[in-house]
Amino acid sequence: MDIIGEDYSDAVMYGQQWEGRSFVRCDFTEADLRGLSTSGCTFTDCTFDRTDLGESTHKATAFRSCRFTRAVLGSAEFTSCSWLGSMFVDCALRPITLTETDLTLAGLSGAVLRKASLRGLRLREANLQDADLREADLRDADLTGARLRGCRLEGADLRGARLDADGLVQATLRGARVDLDTAVAFAAAHGLRVG
Repeated sequence: MDIIGEDYSDAVMYGQQWEGRSFVRCDFTEADLRGLSTSGCTFTDCTFDRTDLGESTHKATAFRSCRFTRAVLGSAEFTSCSWLGSMFVDCALRPITLTETDLTLAGLSGAVLRKASLRGLRLREANLQDADLREADLRDADLTGARLRGCRLEGADLRGARLDADGLVQATLRGARVDLDTAVAFAAAHGLRVG
């Protein structure tokens, strides 16, 4: 079922269940989607400005190049989903559950994900500038190419995570837990000679 260019602004769709639907360039501005359940859906170039997605659940659903501005995603669950190229601005993201979700190229600049579990997630080339990831669980996460200037990673668990040298220099890592390989890469990125 392909839905193209529909305007769902201010719609109340609380607790609905959507399966296998495809939305392209649809507008969900200020829609009430609390408790929404999606499975195998795709949203491409859709707008979620001031949309309430609180307590929603999403499985194998893709949000491609979508825009979320001041949206509420608190207590939402995303399992085996994709946020490829989507942008999040001033959104309420806590608490959120992300399991096996791909955040490649996602725009999360300034996002507050303190103490969030992002374990094993793909965050390749994501924009995490000025994001608050203090005490977040980023074990085994792929942060290759991620923009981390001003990103707060104090107390975060980065064991097994993949980070570029630029990220190791630009992020604030005080008190972060790292494995030996990351510690050596951190030292090298800061101009230290190891060995």
